Amino acid sequence: MLHFDRPDLPMISPAEMIFDSETMVAFIKANLVTLSDSKDIRAGLATELKARQIAGMEHIAHAFSKSPFSAHEVTRSYTYLTDCIVKTTWFVASTFVHPLANPTESERLSVVAVGGYGRGEMAPFSDVDLLFLTPYKITPWAESLIETMLYILWDLKLKVGHSSRTVKDCLRLGANDYTIRTAMLEQRNLCGDQSLADALSAKLWSDLFSGSEKEFIEAKLQEREARHEKQGGQRYMVEPNVKEGKGGLRDLQSLFWITKYVYRSTSTADLVSLNVITPEEHQIFVKAEAFLWAVRSHLHLISGRAVETLSFDMQIELADRMGYHDRAGRPAVEIFMQDYFRQATSVGDLTRIFLTALEASHVKSEPLLERIFRKRPTVKSDYMVLHNRLSISAPENFLSDPLNLLRLFEEALRTGLLIHPDAMRLISANLHLFDETLRQTPEAQRIFLDLLLKHGNPERALRRMNELGALSAFIPEFEPIVAMMQFNMYHSYTVDEHTIQCIRNLAQIERGELIEELPIASSILKEGLNRKVIYVALLLHDIGKGRNEDHSVIGAQIARKVAPRLGLNKADVETVEWLVRYHLLMSDLAQKRDIADPRTVRDFVKAVQTLKRLDLLTVLTVCDIRAVGPNTWNNWKAVLIRALYRQTRRALENGQDALNRESRGSEGKKNLRLHLEDWDAKDLKTEVARHYPPYWQGLHVTAHVVFAGLLRDLKEDEIAIDFYADGDRAATRVCFACVDHPGIFSSLAGALALVRANVVDARSYTTKDGFATAAFWIQDAAGNPYEPEKFNRLKQMINKTLMGKVVARVAIQDKDKFKKREKAFKVPTSISFDNDGSEIYTIIEVDTRDRPGLLFDLTRTLANTNVYIASAVIATYGEQVVDSFYVKDMFGLKFYNQSKQKMLERKLREAIELGVERAST
Repeated sequence: MLHFDRPDLPMISPAEMIFDSETMVAFIKANLVTLSDSKDIRAGLATELKARQIAGMEHIAHAFSKSPFSAHEVTRSYTYLTDCIVKTTWFVASTFVHPLANPTESERLSVVAVGGYGRGEMAPFSDVDLLFLTPYKITPWAESLIETMLYILWDLKLKVGHSSRTVKDCLRLGANDYTIRTAMLEQRNLCGDQSLADALSAKLWSDLFSGSEKEFIEAKLQEREARHEKQGGQRYMVEPNVKEGKGGLRDLQSLFWITKYVYRSTSTADLVSLNVITPEEHQIFVKAEAFLWAVRSHLHLISGRAVETLSFDMQIELADRMGYHDRAGRPAVEIFMQDYFRQATSVGDLTRIFLTALEASHVKSEPLLERIFRKRPTVKSDYMVLHNRLSISAPENFLSDPLNLLRLFEEALRTGLLIHPDAMRLISANLHLFDETLRQTPEAQRIFLDLLLKHGNPERALRRMNELGALSAFIPEFEPIVAMMQFNMYHSYTVDEHTIQCIRNLAQIERGELIEELPIASSILKEGLNRKVIYVALLLHDIGKGRNEDHSVIGAQIARKVAPRLGLNKADVETVEWLVRYHLLMSDLAQKRDIADPRTVRDFVKAVQTLKRLDLLTVLTVCDIRAVGPNTWNNWKAVLIRALYRQTRRALENGQDALNRESRGSEGKKNLRLHLEDWDAKDLKTEVARHYPPYWQGLHVTAHVVFAGLLRDLKEDEIAIDFYADGDRAATRVCFACVDHPGIFSSLAGALALVRANVVDARSYTTKDGFATAAFWIQDAAGNPYEPEKFNRLKQMINKTLMGKVVARVAIQDKDKFKKREKAFKVPTSISFDNDGSEIYTIIEVDTRDRPGLLFDLTRTLANTNVYIASAVIATYGEQVVDSFYVKDMFGLKFYNQSKQKMLERKLREAIELGVERAST
């Protein structure tokens, strides 16, 4: 009769609440025994099992919601429910649908669970991997029975991975395919012929697994490397894959597979008795595994399907389901993700320890490079080289001097050796020795600064110190930002990883590896600057994040305390403090302000005051932006930073007279005459005379030449458009010339929005004879210039809009939508009016949630209130955007009137709120 084995370990709730075997047996007796038609039996069973499956899953999910971290209990529960369904299906199919009174030797069948299901670990929507095992070639009876079972399971919408094989098939296929071999490593007989399953297990161990340990390990490690590469190669990606990503469940499962294959163990707990890991490390394994399984299971339940990526929208729901709350100015989602990344780090540490232990036992091959370069570096007397890794000769003597905790990292950098896991364990277990006395010791300060400045690879030392907790122990103020995620689409890494990437960028520039890409930063470092100051400033620049206050302000206060502890003198401490306080200044001015406006550069000159500060801030800014994410730094940002640097340097060296508008205007006209030498003198005079001063100051001569051509003989009913792929700026410049009319800037913004162009900069000017000249710099959705072959199509679509054939306000509604994963982001709207940042314009800065139709909505609102827009600078930070408009009123004056400012702010906010509501539907 039907029987269900219950797990030895506890489930999330009593077995009978998940699947009641007694009532299932009663149902079969009462409803299926009397049926003679196999289709009726199958249909009746599928209907009953579906009801029980839904009830069981709902019960597990409800119990899990009450105890959101009970991951192991939940995975056992889903496994038990699946077991009950499969066994019931087998029982009914073999007893009532395809009964055999006298089965022959060949008519034996075993239903074996393999893979994760075989291991007994299932998330709500995990695959059900089944092996139908037969002694010889499959018989018609077995084929019919398997088909009936599969149809019933498919009726239940289970995702069944299945294969029908003999023992010989399993051995043959497993010999050449490590995925199949791994799946069979975790086989578990569910029902049918037990002796057949036992025979498979015995043959696998004797004929396939035994003696192939090295090959299996290498295959698993290659799989792991390929998997990590596919998932982005970083443990700290802000939308990690819980199953396949670095530090995810698959990494832990790989350890389990290797453990079982090499040691024939049934649990990772066996690694403790085998002296591979310590009891404390096993507890870390158990904790990390439970956390990751809990996250994966909640992720499945929220999605209603097998989703493995922690996308932004899922992160908020998961944090709520798992009981996280906002705390100390930080949203619950960031606290949850910080826990996630800390567990992922633990998985990485365990993997490193485990693989080194395998090398020590000669089961795993040494890394290829280490086998090629056999010559080992000479190490100091306190150390020894163990399996090509730096280890400690006498741990007790080593610990007698706490400074040795830092010297270990210095020796590792000096020799180029990796640190042995035994030495790592020693550091992790003795972090308490990093006390205030040690931190104040000049020798400790010297060692730490040498890690940054002396050996050419500070990233390696900082990353290892950070992973072991030594960096936070030495600089306690660093601890809050360890594994801290910032919940936005702009930052690709956690705050600590971003900081280490900054240091990496600086070291690369110093080594001369980025001369072509970063010519100014490279030349600054070649000429020489205070290396101690720039390295410490980069290390501390984001240390104030995660608090209620402005992180630059609080970071500067922290830097004032930390920098002296790192051995910096008073003057250097003041410079570090200034750099941390203003580390966003250059980036903000370059990206949010019109650097063609002399006032922008003058204000920046006042802020930096000296060439030394300018050089330091420029290098810091470049390293900071490049470390935000793999694709954050581009030619557009590079051009802006370089232009601001060069103008500021010129003003600091030669005085600010070179910044006045008159000299810029004269230079612009002179350059145009040189470029248009072949023009008729009369036409050239007309072109030079038709423009107001801001036109000559705000555009490069290349744009002046284009507009001259567009305006020449332009009729009043024409719209002239020119496209230019500006590779140096990673953007396409679009120049428009047409008769001027109110709202022209908005019309152009709407036309570009309809072709899904991202505007990064825009300038609009009116000529003395009534024409409008506007230059927009645009990028495609990937942040690149448009390909020239797309210019004609873009031109046609833009012309339709500008000629009134397409109404932008109506047409844009279908395109102005948030993507699903982006809907979770909430960006508060901030609107400010600045009458000091420009000599002749009011700057309206709108900081809000980005969306495709935002610029059109804002410019249309300004146009409807008789605001003249001279230029717009757009800075995008993931889901956040800062649109800065240089404007005048209809009389050519600034907006000083407070009531007028409040009216404009109210209308802009209304437009933003309506747009967000529309984009969210």
